[in-house]
Amino acid sequence: MPPAARTAAAAVEAVRQFNRFYTRRIHILDEAHLKSDLSLAAVRVLYELAHRDTASAAELARDLDLDAGYLSRILRDLSRRHLVARQRADDDARRSLLRLTARGRARYAVLDTRASDDVTAILDPLPQASRRRLVASMDAIRTILDDGSDPAGQATRAAPPYLLRTHQPGDVGWIVWRHGLVYAHEYGFDERFEGLVARVAADFLANFDANRERCWIAERDGENVGSVMVVKHPEQPGVAKLRLLLVEASARGLGIGQRLVEECIRFSRQSGYHTLTLWTNSVLLSARRIYEAAGFTLVHAAPHDEFGHGLIGQTWELTL
Repeated sequence: MPPAARTAAAAVEAVRQFNRFYTRRIHILDEAHLKSDLSLAAVRVLYELAHRDTASAAELARDLDLDAGYLSRILRDLSRRHLVARQRADDDARRSLLRLTARGRARYAVLDTRASDDVTAILDPLPQASRRRLVASMDAIRTILDDGSDPAGQATRAAPPYLLRTHQPGDVGWIVWRHGLVYAHEYGFDERFEGLVARVAADFLANFDANRERCWIAERDGENVGSVMVVKHPEQPGVAKLRLLLVEASARGLGIGQRLVEECIRFSRQSGYHTLTLWTNSVLLSARRIYEAAGFTLVHAAPHDEFGHGLIGQTWELTL
């Protein structure tokens, strides 16, 4: 066998060995995925519908690269379980659209939490340096193999040059540090603002509820470049608070702020909240534009001098 052929054969075997290892490691071969009575394909369909308002069966088949007949059987089963419902498209009565029912969203929220818990169980025993190396390697694999097309050959949006992940030890301290520096430099906020952020961060860590609260970190080239949190409102059940949105100047323009807010909205809906609220200041123009674009409405504004002069605090709300 020529050397080039031997090299190619070795690469093929290495990829196959990795596939066998990884599918076993994440239990992808289990008959019931995520300790449920649903297949991996069915859970993936729920995932897609949870991240869209509606979708047609044809769109799902194309985006998931599934045989139409196989997908039809999955959808029939999900409909029988009252997890998925059909509705006529407003612009074409002959076209049927799919959406998750309330039961379907609740079921998906449970599965999503289990999936995160499974990955957390893999990552937790690893030192932080190993976790970073693992995530960077996965990102490299995806970047190399992604040809920028979907299964039907359609051009798709390029993968963003950053990743989002949940918080790890040290991240919340980083959030306090960067808020103190960035807001002092860019807006002239004094040390009282850093104190406020520190109290929010300390309360999050001391009372963290993994089922109802979440912190995301945006990471680029191994460095933290953004953050946001969703926490329970201490006095209003059913209301979540978006807190500590930050994007470093070096990473702005990549859509990170918008993506972080979208994750907060998605998580809050899946967690059963009916309202997502936030408090910000009128001088934070970029953040306000993101909130407005996401559908938030300004419900209250009042001047204050909690960490500077001439500030106007604003409360924004989004009905989920």
